[in-house]
Amino acid sequence: MDPQTSPIYFGQLLGMSDHLTYTLGANGYKAYKYVPYGKISEVMPYLIRRARENASALGGADNEIAMILQELKRRIRSIF
Repeated sequence: MDPQTSPIYFGQLLGMSDHLTYTLGANGYKAYKYVPYGKISEVMPYLIRRARENASALGGADNEIAMILQELKRRIRSIF
């Protein structure tokens, strides 16, 4: 599907995974950043939740990398 005519848009919170948004835009996809606004007491719980979600995603990546390294070591040992 041509990114220029695709009905799909990508949206991300400003400051979160900016490299992904820039890459999507550079490849012709429709990507935008959003900034929550409002009273601090209303916005902060949302921002804290998003920060926790991103932290858990990074933790998942650490686990996946550890499993990949473990498998690579296993395969190398089986060769020798």
